[in-house]
Amino acid sequence: MIITISGDIGSGKSTTGKLLAKNLGYNYLSTGAIQRKIAEKMGMTTLELNLLTEKRRDIDDKIDGYTRALDGSDEDFVVDSRLAWHFIPASYKVFLLCEESIAAERISGDKLRKSDETNRDVQHLLRKIKERRNSEKERFKKIYDIDFELLSNYNLIIDSAYFYPEEIVTMITDGIALYDQSS
Repeated sequence: MIITISGDIGSGKSTTGKLLAKNLGYNYLSTGAIQRKIAEKMGMTTLELNLLTEKRRDIDDKIDGYTRALDGSDEDFVVDSRLAWHFIPASYKVFLLCEESIAAERISGDKLRKSDETNRDVQHLLRKIKERRNSEKERFKKIYDIDFELLSNYNLIIDSAYFYPEEIVTMITDGIALYDQSS
């Protein structure tokens, strides 16, 4: 089975995805981590890389290629990616919502986001989150003609703002069990 986790920036996709994969014994893939590594190698922030990808399709193609390669795989995966639900249509699709102010606070304390501007005030991060979100939304609409924020694309939607990662993982596993029973 492949479980895809999409969602708002700072909603806990990576934290949830890693914990879910560990609990289920699944493989884990994060396109956000891939994107941050590319940005770091290029000496950019993630936002700067997003703005560059508006002009250079090859960057999106490289990142999306990791996800596309999993479509039809017999291996079990949890995929943390804004677009994995699109590239792996048979996956169980989860979307994590999160208020931007809470997301900004989470990001500011995330030591793994070296290429992001994490040591800034929350208002600065809020502006950067909005810029990045708008850049991605416009780019994905232009390239793939999709809206990753359209909640009807997903099997399960969770507002992650007020739950611990372990609680979110339980909600996902419970959702999968209900989904399997109804299929």
